Amino acid sequence: MEKLLAGKCSQELWFGILISFAMCFVFLCFDFSTFWGVNNEANLLVTKKVDPIGILNFNQTRDSCSDRYIYIHEGLPSRFNYDFLNNCESLSAGTSISNIPSMCPHLVNLGLGPEINSSEGVLSNKSWFKTNPYLLEVIFHNRMKNYECLTKNFTLASAIYVPFYPSMDVGVHLWDSNLTIRDSSAKHFAKWLSAQLEWSKMWGRDHFFASGRIAWDFRRERDNSSAWGSKLRFLPESMNMTMLTLEGSRWKNDIAIPYPTNFHPAKDSEVVQWQNRVREQERPYLFTFAGAPRPNQNGSIRGKLIDHCQASTKCKFLHCTEKKCGNPVTVMRVFQSSVYCLQPEGDSYTRRSAFDAFLAGCIPVFFHPATAYTQYLWYLPKDHTKYSVFIPVRDVKDLKEGQIENVLLGISKDKEAAMREEVIRLIPKLVYADPRSRLETQDAFDIAVQGILERIENVRKVNREGRDPSIGFADEDNGKFKFPETLDS
Repeated sequence: MEKLLAGKCSQELWFGILISFAMCFVFLCFDFSTFWGVNNEANLLVTKKVDPIGILNFNQTRDSCSDRYIYIHEGLPSRFNYDFLNNCESLSAGTSISNIPSMCPHLVNLGLGPEINSSEGVLSNKSWFKTNPYLLEVIFHNRMKNYECLTKNFTLASAIYVPFYPSMDVGVHLWDSNLTIRDSSAKHFAKWLSAQLEWSKMWGRDHFFASGRIAWDFRRERDNSSAWGSKLRFLPESMNMTMLTLEGSRWKNDIAIPYPTNFHPAKDSEVVQWQNRVREQERPYLFTFAGAPRPNQNGSIRGKLIDHCQASTKCKFLHCTEKKCGNPVTVMRVFQSSVYCLQPEGDSYTRRSAFDAFLAGCIPVFFHPATAYTQYLWYLPKDHTKYSVFIPVRDVKDLKEGQIENVLLGISKDKEAAMREEVIRLIPKLVYADPRSRLETQDAFDIAVQGILERIENVRKVNREGRDPSIGFADEDNGKFKFPETLDS
């Protein structure tokens, strides 16, 4: 009897162990499915294919998005972004492209601005808008929302995007003489961000944001009420982040990306069609200058350029007013009719007009290296002679009568054709696609993201090697705004 009971107990024990093992296996599969299937679909947002336990989905994600995941800091308080959009009537348009003082009309179409429906045959039929360049941060944010490798898990991210709207933020009090008020929001932003769990991952060096203003608007070096800008980029927390901006400063964590133009293609075919259009364009003028004099700006060569242009039968001068140059059709018509487009400094070193020239297939003529060559390093070939003409003007007195025309006439037709073809080849890299679409070819946004990911990966490499990641990250580059010793430098 005892042997019989012992045998029965032994059988029940083994049966219980077998059932327990089976149940553990089921729960393990269920948990595995939940982690790699549901979590992967919700958090990684990469592929739409459905796989019962997520293995196929995981492998595809890993292959296509390895080292490319980006986390959007959605927890950012709305006072740093969305509140500006909801109260846009209180924001100045901040640009001469419209005589409408409010920013609201420019925010339609996800920040691209009003669509251009009638171009008088100058533009292609679709994807042209009246875009305010100060809205780069809004356009960039809307593109980022559609980025193919987003993750809701910041520990998986190679970079952390902060959807801060610094241009709108600084614009509210930019002209306030009270520096405490002018810097208040920037300090609150830095304090909030650095207190978040995401910050401790790399102490901010994996964080980046975009700005629709030039870097100098955030680089006030003196605590003097007459000094320009806020101190955002000199705050210790901000020095650990990278800012993508229309124009970089001499600090290496301010990186220039293209000004938004008025062309925002929704399809790759629209880009190709536009390239073919400007390639076949007849160009009756040798050179063009679109702009206005800057009589109150010391050292400006604009007055001289206007004189040179008006004295030549080979030049077309477009005297910019809000009505004229605020109309993309007017500007593009002139640029498409010219072989070369003069691009002096604007109110700062750079100007949006340079990118309008590229878009029109017009070879840019630069007079200072910081207008393009030392700024847009991720976008333009290192050899600037391939796509542009450089006439260095260190002082306005250096520009001699007839010099511009003589230089341009001295360029062979073969060289001219080669430069124009290179300009046209660059067009896809210099435009921002419609945020509601996704192109197969890289646009300005894609190249910016790629550059950011590579920059942050370099920081990780420095960390792995046990070196100080702060060295070189936000150092000054004092040679950025100097003229080269030779013309070909």
